[in-house]
Amino acid sequence: MTVGVVGLGLIGGSVVKSARKYTDSIIFGADLDKNTLEKAINEGTLDGALTCGNMKDCDIVMVAIPPFATKSWIEANAEHLTGTTLVDLCGVKRFICDAAKPLAEKYGFCFVGGHPMAGKEVSGYENASAELFKNASMILTPEGVSDEKVAWLREFFLSLGFGRVTISTPEEHDAIISYTSQLAHIASNAYIKSPSAQRQMGFSAGSYKDLTRVAKLDARLWTELFACNRDYVTEELRVLIANLNEYLQALESGDDELLQQLLQKGRDLKLSADGKQ
Repeated sequence: MTVGVVGLGLIGGSVVKSARKYTDSIIFGADLDKNTLEKAINEGTLDGALTCGNMKDCDIVMVAIPPFATKSWIEANAEHLTGTTLVDLCGVKRFICDAAKPLAEKYGFCFVGGHPMAGKEVSGYENASAELFKNASMILTPEGVSDEKVAWLREFFLSLGFGRVTISTPEEHDAIISYTSQLAHIASNAYIKSPSAQRQMGFSAGSYKDLTRVAKLDARLWTELFACNRDYVTEELRVLIANLNEYLQALESGDDELLQQLLQKGRDLKLSADGKQ
């Protein structure tokens, strides 16, 4: 198999490292940072640079760059992708799929939206790992794609270490991810803005670390992700604010019975959600 990867940051870098470790693929890569590209080639992770000339030779090309750049890259390179399979690895799907599908039909390549549910609070090729995807879920949105192609993609991503492949639609993906990922990043980023955060040393443990870990986000990237999923993120944020206001009102009114009910309901819903995993 011949694999091409655009973008050698945390996700793209982990893709090429896992493909090198766990498959016998020929691997080409592309990155705006020439030093990163040269390092990946020199250390043997890549067999060479991904170019307009060798894209057509790839069985699969994956794009692991921010949403706006992904859209621009697909538009600029669609004519070179004829005959191959293109998978984007962005955290939003409607924005990318709406742009890529017409180009796939026009230029004769297979497009499938994808989103690896794995990451760290740090970025860059230097933080990429062949083990990043171990037991993680890979989401695919293969609308209009044959069952044979979906099975082939499933086998490929499982070979990279993913524990499961979840099939979805762009709409369902964006609706659910607005809660499971995007809202969590907003909540973490807002929580750390309390003046008390600067006084937490010696007073914090696991709960503080868990809640603040993803506050160290890439502001430019996450602005794009939120902007591309503005409707669903706004809806989830309104729900969170409404729920928080219930706790505030119970505390301000001294209604400890209501406070206990709110806490118990949250605990029960957490246990129920865990049971469905």
